[in-house]
Parts: sequence; C-alpha cells; structure tokens
Amino acid sequence: MSEAKDTANRWPITISIMLATVMNSLDTTIANVALPHIQGSVSASSDQITWVLTSYIVSAAIMTPLSGWLADRVGRKRIFLLSIGGFTIASMLCGIASSLPEIVIFRLLQGVAGAALIPLSQAVLLDINPREKHGQAMAMWGAGALLGPILGPALGGYLTDNFSWRWCFYINLPVGILAFLGVWFFISGDRNTRAKPFDFLGFGMLTVFVGSMQLLLDRGPSQDWFASSEITTYAILGAISAWVFVSHTLTATHPFFDRRLAGDRNFVTASAFGFFVGVLLFSTMALLPPMLQGLMGYPVLTSGLVTMPRGLGTWVAMIFVGRLVGRVDTRLLLVFGLSMNALALYQMVHFDLSMSPRLVIISGVIQGFGLGFLFVPLSTLAFASLPPVLRPEGSSLYTLIRNLGSSVGISVMEAQVVSQSAAAHAGLAGNIDMSNPVVRATLAPGLNPATTAGAMALNNEVTRQGAMVAYVGVFHILFYITLACIPMLLLMRPPRREAGGEPLHVAVE
Repeated sequence: MSEAKDTANRWPITISIMLATVMNSLDTTIANVALPHIQGSVSASSDQITWVLTSYIVSAAIMTPLSGWLADRVGRKRIFLLSIGGFTIASMLCGIASSLPEIVIFRLLQGVAGAALIPLSQAVLLDINPREKHGQAMAMWGAGALLGPILGPALGGYLTDNFSWRWCFYINLPVGILAFLGVWFFISGDRNTRAKPFDFLGFGMLTVFVGSMQLLLDRGPSQDWFASSEITTYAILGAISAWVFVSHTLTATHPFFDRRLAGDRNFVTASAFGFFVGVLLFSTMALLPPMLQGLMGYPVLTSGLVTMPRGLGTWVAMIFVGRLVGRVDTRLLLVFGLSMNALALYQMVHFDLSMSPRLVIISGVIQGFGLGFLFVPLSTLAFASLPPVLRPEGSSLYTLIRNLGSSVGISVMEAQVVSQSAAAHAGLAGNIDMSNPVVRATLAPGLNPATTAGAMALNNEVTRQGAMVAYVGVFHILFYITLACIPMLLLMRPPRREAGGEPLHVAVE
C-alpha cells in the first residue's frame, strides 16, 4: 500500500526531493564567492577562512557512509526529515554566526545533516519510478545536482553584493521548509526498520583519522607545522587511529568497509583517481574568488558571473558523455577530460593582474567541460568489476575518498598560496634598489619609498604582485597533478557489459 501511495505521489515527491538536492548542491559553491566578505566579517586570515569550506566537506564525507545504516535503523523517511530540518536550521545558524569558530561549527553541522540527502534522494527516486524509467529519473536528479555549481557563484555574488553574505545561507530556509513539508506529507511512512551490524570502532577510528589530518592541514601553516606541539599531537592521533582502523578492518567480522573492496583493481585505482579529481575541482573553485576580488578588484557579483560558466561547461559535457559512455572506451573519455583540464590549467598559469575577464571565463568553461567528462566515466570504471553486493559500500567509500580529496586539496593549495606569497614578496622587495636608475624610472610616482604614503603603497603593490605569483605557482602544481593522473588509467580494465550491451555504472553526484 505504501509503495502504491508513493508511486501515485511521484511528482510531488520528486519535486520535494529535487528541492533538497538543489539546496545541498548549491551550498557546495554558493559560499565560495562570498569567502572574502565572510573573511572580513569574522576577522579571519586567508588560510583560516578555508575552514568554512573544508569543515562542511569533511563532515559530509565522514557521515555519508553512515547514512545508509541510519536509514535502515531509524527509517528512511525519518532520516530524510531530520537531514532536511537539520540542514535548514544549520543554514540559519551560519547566517547569524558572528565569529570564525561559530561559522565553522555551524558549517560542520550542515555537512553532518546534509550527508544523507544525496544517497537518500537517489534511493527514493529509484523506488518510486519503474525500472524502465530509472535512467530518466537519474538524469533528472543529475540535472538538479548540477544546478548548484551553475547557479551557485552568480547567486552567491548577487546576494552578497545586494544584501549580505549571510543571505547565501538564509536562501536555504524557504527551500528547506518546502522540501521538508513535501517529504512529510507525500512520502509514506517507514517500512519495518532492521538493524544491520555496524562497526562503531571502525567508524570512530576513521572519524578521528580524518579529523586529525584535516586539523593538521588547516592549522599547520599558522602554527609552524611540526615545531608546534598541537600539530604533532594531530599527527600522532592520525597515525594511531589509522593503524587501529586498518588493523581492525583486516580482522573484524563486520568491518566498516568490506575488505574485498581493496582487492578490486578498478575500484582502488578509480578511488585514487577520484581523490585527485576532488583536488582539481574544489581547489580551483576555492582559489579563484579570493584572487579575483582581492587582487584584481572584481566586485563580488562580477566574480560570481565570470566563474559561473565553469558549471555550464560541466552541464554541457554531461549531456555529451551520457551518450558516449558504452560506445567509446571509457578510458579514452577520461583521457579527454584530463586533457581539457590540463589545457585550462595551462591557460591559468598565464594569468596576470592586467588580464581581462575573458581569459577567466574561457579557462573556466574548458575546465568545467573537462570535469564533466570525468564524473560518469570514472564511476563506470570504479564499479565495472565490483560484485553487486559490494556496490552500496563501494559507493560510500568512493564518495568519501573523493570528498577527502576536495578538503585536502583546498587546505594544501591555500597553504601553498600563503607560503609562496610570502616568499615572492621577499624576493620582489629584495630587488627594489632605489640606487638603480632603471628601478627609479619604472616605479610609478605614487610608489616612491622615500615618503611614508609611497612606501605603504609600494608594499601593497609588492604584496599584490607576490600573491599573483603564488596563485600562478599553485596553478602550475594543479597542472602537473593533472598530467600525473593520466598514467593511472593504464591500471584500469574496460567495463564489462550486461546482456543488454550497456556498461555497468551508477549514478554520481
């Protein structure tokens, strides 16, 4: 009876689920363009403000594998309602936050609450649609998930420019309320729940490891790394928890992740590949808004508009790649996607302070197009040789690893920007010799260090130039990471085909 009721309410349920999906995907990008404004509001340094992004990504990554067990234990509808309600309330708290610790904690709560939205929304859509319409349902879901990267930068820029950065979070309130009411009224009550064995020790050790390593990366630059007892403590905690997690996984009867996943070559290689895709995707998205606003003086709305085409490029690529998967060797699609990313990053290493927005837009479209050729083919290869019984756990672990790549990439690349900026500033300042007539002739009149105002203006310009050198240096690093990923494809086998001739694949976010 409940299944028939859900099928009859297919469209109201679909709309409610899509609202929750769009709300979740929007929050992965909408805050990026507002970061410089949030930084000023809560008095945070350049490396500290990235915690607003990494806290959300890490908490969502850790909680994603737990969502399936919670749905079975508590009930899918209840967990869905708790996730939407918790995410909406956490969004409101982010909007009223008045300090860096507050907004980081509330973003962490957002990630914890929102982790179940992606897997549960996919599961509900598959349940309320007949098998022959599963592809159509997942295409619709994918389109909603992509609305976030497309609309996020422009919407975040508009809200920040015309209202406040706080509205980047307040915008979730009406969407969350509508989604909550839709799930409450239209999805039937939970079926009989069941309790599956859950490895709390494994989950706990994994949480400690991920948390320790993220704190080490986030706090390391400001604490002089291992010269600080705090950073050393994080490293020790991370090492111990990793050792316990691995040992326990190898010996436990019901480990947190099935040991057989490590024996599948395609899955292991694709997961490692996915880690670096996370690095490439989110690092660039996190670095561009501060660079455009802080160094080039772009208004926040303009910054959002010139980064929005990246999402459009991904959307166009997903249309093409959906038709090509199964007809073209999946590894060739990945090579093409990586090549597009390498081309975009090659353009980015030629960024300078006098460039026009056109170069940012073109490189963004190319990179977005390339990333669109990575997601679906990569998931196809990841599960090509994995037994069906391992796919649910494999999907959780695959998502976890990719999200960890995102958080690690943001932290490491932002630390590189800070350290390379300081080094470039020192190098540029050391080359300013006022006894040199060439230097005196090239300095603008307002940059004369003989006056206090001129010295301050000169230092600001050197800082600006040094920061640009640092950003270009980080784009070089990402360029080389992209090239280094290509040989990993040689370790993968092409996906096997089912009787219908279609390759095995799963939906991806």
